Amino acid sequence: ASSSSSSSSSSSSSNASDTNTNTSTHVYEARLAWLSDGATTESYAGYPRAYRVEVEGKPPLEGSADPMFRGDSSLHNPEDLLVASLSACHMLTYLALCARRGVRVAKYEDCASGSMVFCGGGGHFTGVLLRPQVHVVVAPAEKGMAADPKETEKTLALAASLHADAHRDCFIASSVNFEVRNSPEIKLVQGQAFDI
Repeated sequence: ASSSSSSSSSSSSSNASDTNTNTSTHVYEARLAWLSDGATTESYAGYPRAYRVEVEGKPPLEGSADPMFRGDSSLHNPEDLLVASLSACHMLTYLALCARRGVRVAKYEDCASGSMVFCGGGGHFTGVLLRPQVHVVVAPAEKGMAADPKETEKTLALAASLHADAHRDCFIASSVNFEVRNSPEIKLVQGQAFDI
């Protein structure tokens, strides 16, 4: 048995504020190298756009510019990574909140998209839309029994509401100056009885 719910919420991440006085600073470092292949920037059309990013202890990541800026379409560009970063941060924050609140997530997928305007020499993102599809397990108190409908609805409502909390707590969403919208779909799937 399954049921689903979808909702939409949005807020401007630029309004985020830190009211916690117990703050700590985390530093993230990355080394970037242009893969010039011996070329120079003698002409705009003549130099490669490829680069390599290295973070200590992790596999290197090779990327390029967006194809509209003469980049390699087979490599991730900075715009891809920005959208992916927002999507991943929201998911990780959401899963943590669900674990703390007793919501059993069995599956999570997102199809995120971002919009950027280009104005001649520059541009900027105008927004990102996250579309999480989440499967949440509901289980009966005892084997052979159906799950309590009231408890099922409570679980559905809580699972949906935690997306707003995840948006609020997401570090990356709180760091951008454009709107990050969230349009989740929650599906409840019947599970087995389990001990809490």
